[in-house]
Amino acid sequence: MQLERCVGWNTSGLGVLDYGMTSLRKLGDSGLEVFPLSLGGNVFGWTADRGQSFEVLDAYSAAGGNFIDTADSYSAFAPGNKGGESEGIIGEWVRERGNRGEVVIATKVSQHPEFQGLRGANIKAAAEASLRRLGTDYIDLYYTHFDKPEVPVGEILTALDELVREGKVRAIGASNISAERLVESLEFSEREGVARYVALQPHYNLVSRETYEGDLQEVVARHGLSAVPYYALASGFLTGKYRAGASVQSPRAAGGEKLLASERGQKVLAALDEVAQARGVEIATVALAWLGAQPTVAAPIASARVVEQLPALVAAAELTLTEDEVAKLRDASA
Repeated sequence: MQLERCVGWNTSGLGVLDYGMTSLRKLGDSGLEVFPLSLGGNVFGWTADRGQSFEVLDAYSAAGGNFIDTADSYSAFAPGNKGGESEGIIGEWVRERGNRGEVVIATKVSQHPEFQGLRGANIKAAAEASLRRLGTDYIDLYYTHFDKPEVPVGEILTALDELVREGKVRAIGASNISAERLVESLEFSEREGVARYVALQPHYNLVSRETYEGDLQEVVARHGLSAVPYYALASGFLTGKYRAGASVQSPRAAGGEKLLASERGQKVLAALDEVAQARGVEIATVALAWLGAQPTVAAPIASARVVEQLPALVAAAELTLTEDEVAKLRDASA
């Protein structure tokens, strides 16, 4: 399926974006079709206030985007927040724009301060709370945020299956889970005839490949799941804003500075600079396009605190890297 991007979003005077037709990607066998760049909602209600969040959501939607990622715990980690702030803002935006049927909303369970863990009763209670904050009757994609090995996979999947059967969840996914537990979960679903994971959200980017590549990637490929990587830009490092002598004001600056000091980080930046200059695009666009070119990846996740950061992200949906460019970046990040 192809999605025609709207022409003419001028939020904050940024001008017109016209990328023509963008092919949507399927999420496993769920029937959900998503834009190749998922908009991360972790900043909503944290570093982006309600007004900024609405501007980013409007611009993403106008550029053809339809895949919004959040979690019930965002952003309990910020002083003064309780968790659920991101879901609340997304819910208000959907209600005001009247576009619920046009967007695929993914959220997660296990980390909200009031709904910790993956016991069956907790999953169902947390889902109800997310539905209220989102102001919707259903969640398109519901992830287990962090696996809890002390909870049997059968208990987790039975609770998720009940939500699917009740029409409150359309499809389920897992995040931060081992290959062994993912296989066990998939086998349980097949054996018992309950809802099955269709997506995996792994930590995966050009400077963090070890967690996903290997066993997890093989399981995803073998079972027909789709990967939706988080930290796709390594907390901003892969935008190129961390350079020698530059001062970055960000809550996540320490991580970027550590990567800049590493040989691997410097090699990756040099390769990104080379490809970006040759293609006439931003470094972030290339980093996201590299992820999008990897087998099993449906849509990397990236967030924008302000609307000016968004064009470089959505442009990745239109950038197809050559085999040589993909290899150059792969080798630099080895």
